[in-house]
Amino acid sequence: MDQITITEFKEALISASNFLEINKEHVNDLNVFPVPDGDTGTNMSKTIKSAVKQVLASDATELGALAGEMSRGALMGARGNSGVILSQLFRGFAEGLKGQDKLTVPVLAQAMKSASEMTYLAVMKPTEGTILTVGRESADFAVKHAKKYSDLILFSEAVLERAKESLANTPNLLPVLKEAGVVDAGGQGLVTIMEGALKALKGEAVLGEAEEASEHGKQKIERKEISTDDIKFGYCTEFIVNTKSNHVEDLKADLVERGDSLIVVGDDSMIKVHVHTNDPGLAIQSALNYGFLKDIKVDNMRLQHSERLFTDYEVEASNAEVPEEKKPYGFVSICAGKGIEEIFRQVGVDYLVTGGQTMNPSTEDILAGIDRVNAEHIFVLPNNSNIFLAAEAAAKITDKEVTVLKTRSIPEGINACVHFMPDKGVEENVESMMEAVGDLTTGQVTYAVRDTEMDGIAIKKGDYIGISGKKILAKGQSINETTVEMIEKMVDEDATFVSLYAGEDVSEADAEALEESLEEAFPDMDVEILRGDQPIYYYLISVE
Repeated sequence: MDQITITEFKEALISASNFLEINKEHVNDLNVFPVPDGDTGTNMSKTIKSAVKQVLASDATELGALAGEMSRGALMGARGNSGVILSQLFRGFAEGLKGQDKLTVPVLAQAMKSASEMTYLAVMKPTEGTILTVGRESADFAVKHAKKYSDLILFSEAVLERAKESLANTPNLLPVLKEAGVVDAGGQGLVTIMEGALKALKGEAVLGEAEEASEHGKQKIERKEISTDDIKFGYCTEFIVNTKSNHVEDLKADLVERGDSLIVVGDDSMIKVHVHTNDPGLAIQSALNYGFLKDIKVDNMRLQHSERLFTDYEVEASNAEVPEEKKPYGFVSICAGKGIEEIFRQVGVDYLVTGGQTMNPSTEDILAGIDRVNAEHIFVLPNNSNIFLAAEAAAKITDKEVTVLKTRSIPEGINACVHFMPDKGVEENVESMMEAVGDLTTGQVTYAVRDTEMDGIAIKKGDYIGISGKKILAKGQSINETTVEMIEKMVDEDATFVSLYAGEDVSEADAEALEESLEEAFPDMDVEILRGDQPIYYYLISVE
């Protein structure tokens, strides 16, 4: 095989996506910490699935244009840092294929080089021993040896072997991987994608996806039934506009008077629209001023309520009320747990994106939240370092003024909101809020999902463990005892206050017993336990 056509490119992408879906749990299990939050495989799988969906909906006839659609789909569906990095890899790959109608060995090598360079640009402080390294070393090999090959299959096999060698070496570049006895999860995900694509080229395409396995501790989001008795606008209307420039705000202005539950998101080539209206024809006519339409769907909500084109997060967004008057500042926060959500509302957050560990929201989910907040300047609280890149990607796509505050935990996000000053400017508020975040020491208590040894502590599957930052501070057979031991190591002579947020698996009786133990252990400190009802973590903790 000396070249790949547009049809074969599609088949390779689909096969790569399916192969990653089948192997995503293996990738998830490579999480450095032995805790139930390994979601790299899930995030990368959801990201490439979004790319596949976009490609299958595309009518592009040129390979380079189709690769652009793949890149766009990956960006909008990107979840977690690994998903955003994968989307940037696809973006660089698409840049390398611009104007191409066939994929040959030299074109593939240059596209891989472009893809690797783009991933390094996406990360402020690139870390070797990660997916970045695997992508770079594979690309370097491809460029160096491209002239030796004319057959794409043989060339791809050689590149894949180099990628596997690079992956196997990641523990030697990143000590934390060696200590945990694993290779880099993102790198494994990339190798899996490459292997799945190669299978298609060899006539062994992976056609079926693995069924979604139910996983302990994962929160299932259910779409709520909506009563049709009081529906003001009866037709749920959705479509995609293919355009040649960015008309998102123009179209939004045209549609704002046509109904409610309006969502308009996109870029300079594609706009997704959702609106509840009594005259779908007028909405469609407005959109035709900006390009041609596809994927048009109109549902009579008085007869049925089925919203398939948009994500669950966007459906939630469509039911939110937008303030009529624009205010100076607004907040979007990512969190999970009814108690946590209520606390964020109490401290002034306007819009909540459901997500966190094991369920990182996509770029598009966060973008939908930003779109729903009617404010001059919007602060986004990721509350998880694995959501930073998706939040920053959303901030770049929107034309609103957005600041992503790099809050790494729920307590940090709450503390940032508490220290917000509505009468101050953006820069002063960023400084104040992030200073407040820096005053906290935070941690969480969960359980181990595998045997390992970290920080000199031997851990068995099922042990309760306390983690602060990148350190395991405590382990034990009792949640409360482990929590007390952990807090003993978190407090110092300046600490005066401990806050705990009890998870969904903690009973009121157990929380009360822990509070008594903490008051006895720390008589000079104020202790407060609130209901967070978050998944995965028995307790989220902050010490200040």
